[in-house]
Amino acid sequence: MSIRIKGDRPLKTPSGLATRPTPSKVRAAVFNILQGRTYGAKWLDICAGSGAMGAEALVRGAREVIGIELSAIACRIIQDNWQRIAKPEQITQVIKGDVIKLLPKLSEQFPQAFDLVYFDPPYQSDLYQPVLKALPALLNDDAIVIAECDRLLPLDDAIGELVCGDRRQYGQTALFFYKMKAATKT
Repeated sequence: MSIRIKGDRPLKTPSGLATRPTPSKVRAAVFNILQGRTYGAKWLDICAGSGAMGAEALVRGAREVIGIELSAIACRIIQDNWQRIAKPEQITQVIKGDVIKLLPKLSEQFPQAFDLVYFDPPYQSDLYQPVLKALPALLNDDAIVIAECDRLLPLDDAIGELVCGDRRQYGQTALFFYKMKAATKT
């Protein structure tokens, strides 16, 4: 299976049902909402799957895209997709592993580094709370974290240091837009 991103560029996707690519209308909506924030941004794609969201960020001028994915097969596909799309000045990196174990190490390597985070775990997973609670160490002051979930399993308005400022629904998909508590007061 393949999907297409902005500019009608095809991406490979892992076969089978283990990876659920974000629907094109949801991808388009996310980047319409973000508008010019993607250009020059440092993007973190958690549970990257096919890498479609990171690829969209690259096409829209993200300076750096880092992906975290558990599946080795998906990691190879993501890296291939991103290498074909990235311009020479753009940096990409795919990290294979368990996101819960990787986030503390990543916060040492990239403290307060990310501008935009897209988090799309398997909808029935128990990753939402621990990942969202661990993210603030990786975020700059005005970062946005977008968490994708099933509309029937909504997320909390406040999780750790993150506060939801907006939520959107597209069919069965819900998006929660979080910011740091301090950033929501300004």
